Amino acid sequence: MFAFTGFISPTGNVACMIDVDLARCDIIDHDWSPPRRPADCEFDYGQGIEIVAGQAAEFVCAGDTAFGPDEVLPYGDAITAGPLRCESADEGITCRDAGTGHGFTIALKAYRLF
Repeated sequence: MFAFTGFISPTGNVACMIDVDLARCDIIDHDWSPPRRPADCEFDYGQGIEIVAGQAAEFVCAGDTAFGPDEVLPYGDAITAGPLRCESADEGITCRDAGTGHGFTIALKAYRLF
């Protein structure tokens, strides 16, 4: 079993965890609004985005958080686990699945699912 690797952005505003099956990033402060909470979500919603290997990225419905690790991923650096890769940049954290091309970017100013 592969263990999650956790990291935070240089600003400390975004925290992520990644393993071969999942990449998830949570954010504290943001200037955007998440999509409407799904009716079946009974936990926190809109604080994070995740991608499961082989699937499209989506907002997280979770009662936990990716915050906790304090290892900073400097701008320009990346972490790869299986098909998943998260990169740190001035524009935010971008995680993508090399197999499908799906992924997300999360930052203070905006988010993007692709």
